[in-house]
Amino acid sequence: MTARLPDPVVDALDTAARQLRRSRADVIRLAVEHYLEDFDDLSVAIDRLRDPSDPMLDWDRVRRELLDTD
Repeated sequence: MTARLPDPVVDALDTAARQLRRSRADVIRLAVEHYLEDFDDLSVAIDRLRDPSDPMLDWDRVRRELLDTD
């Protein structure tokens, strides 16, 4: 796989790799893995928000109920 990155991104990548004592490839792999995990989480959240059968909670009601409990 090949990717072109702007010089400032390459500089930041090199700095991170040096500080983490890892290779550029390791840092890129970790970054992509984290990005994809976040993407999966966001995709699930969006699917749930778009699901009309999934009940919506009224924030004001929930907050009142939480604050009214002892």
